[in-house]
Amino acid sequence: MSYRAKRLSSWSDKPTSRKVEIDLSSPALAVFDLERLLFTGKAILSNADEVWPKLYIGDIHSAESRADLITRQITHVLSAAHSKRRGPPEIYEVMKITYMGIEAHDSCDFDISVHFCAAADFIHRALSSGGKVLVHCHVGVSRSATLVLAYLMLKQNLTLVEAICAVKDKRGIIPNRGFLRQLIKLNGQLFGMLH
Repeated sequence: MSYRAKRLSSWSDKPTSRKVEIDLSSPALAVFDLERLLFTGKAILSNADEVWPKLYIGDIHSAESRADLITRQITHVLSAAHSKRRGPPEIYEVMKITYMGIEAHDSCDFDISVHFCAAADFIHRALSSGGKVLVHCHVGVSRSATLVLAYLMLKQNLTLVEAICAVKDKRGIIPNRGFLRQLIKLNGQLFGMLH
């Protein structure tokens, strides 16, 4: 199946014309094809990058830097590196930033899919109310990227391949193989295995 990357015309300077063909009906083979696609992404040059209008993927520094949060006018933070022992950083309360924490491990056998709907709802509510959202983990390439891809699939009706194409040119991401398998499963549930 071939896809054209979807982008909002008001946000993207030029529409993408490349076609990407990946068969997601065989998850084991699809993981390798998706990884090859992901490796063509942009190099990470900053702590956080806007990957969709008003939606950023970033690292722990971008989430804890008061200056970065102010510069980007972040109103909501979704942490995929939450620690119950540590709790949310105190600066969020002072800065009136709405916080959601998910205690996720960047491990192939961790089930991050149980958080897909709650994370997508949090991001969607924030963006719908005019907010700016930072989704972060430690490095900003696996856990946070997986939650953003799930959001784009669940709330923006992008297939997994379309979501990857939309994000990877703005920030280099590489969800671990277990997360990719969970995203492939979500893609099958949303769009059928032909996509």
